Amino acid sequence: MNNNTKISIRFFDDREVRAVWDEENNKWWFSVLDIVAVFTDQDDYTKTRNYWKYLKAKFKKEGSELGSITTQLKLLASDDKRYLTDMLDYNGIIALGKQFPGKKANRFIEWFTYSDESIDGKSKTKAYALFESSFIDSIEIGTKKSLQQIHAYLFGGLYDFAGQIRQKNISKGGFQFAVAHFLGNTLSQIEQMPENTFEEIVDKYVEMNVAHPFMEGNGRSARIWLDLILKKRLKKCVDWSQINKKDYLNAMVKSATDSAVIKKLLENALTDKINDRDMFMKGIDYSYYYEENND
Repeated sequence: MNNNTKISIRFFDDREVRAVWDEENNKWWFSVLDIVAVFTDQDDYTKTRNYWKYLKAKFKKEGSELGSITTQLKLLASDDKRYLTDMLDYNGIIALGKQFPGKKANRFIEWFTYSDESIDGKSKTKAYALFESSFIDSIEIGTKKSLQQIHAYLFGGLYDFAGQIRQKNISKGGFQFAVAHFLGNTLSQIEQMPENTFEEIVDKYVEMNVAHPFMEGNGRSARIWLDLILKKRLKKCVDWSQINKKDYLNAMVKSATDSAVIKKLLENALTDKINDRDMFMKGIDYSYYYEENND
């Protein structure tokens, strides 16, 4: 597997499902062990691996193609080393799911067959492409315009309001975001905020979140916006995989009145791997995961 291989992480019931892009055959391969762990609600890696060995032998004995259509690719493990692991393609995963009766397997298959075709799935593909595009180097860092450009790139062709500042008032969980009538002035004020230190950068990010300039897609756009500021000013970015979804969401809710928690979370997750492709892709995976079931 070369260094340019796309690694993607999907999330089902807060469990990781890792995938590797096969450029030659133009398809994704998915980790069998991750999916078996989903179906069995198993957190023990050794038990999951042993159960898959048992199933694989059973499938071979029964003459099922599931015993022979796996391929092995290297995936990053929790110890930051890459190990060969069994992978199945899209059709193989559908076939595997049918071997597990019950509501969870059915729900997984429904999610699995739908996820890439959803607006978020298509937008996520656009976000992956952003890393390789020349466009990312032309973005004017830290401005209202740059956030609009990012939003337009992620959601162009998916939302008719892609890149457009909202004209309606919105709220979430009882919290009223910036009033639409004054949003233009609010965004101009945020744009003028300094961004020379980590504290200043996060303050600017928090204010932009409170403003919530778009009808949808604010968080996904703003996290890329934040990373570009950190990259330019501090030669750092956030390793979003180090930040728990629940902790992040709770910290962002509190940030409107107290930004200390989100600052601590972000500071502890800073990395200097600003040009690392895997870091960027993983960040996109977690960024979109934060928004699942949180509309």
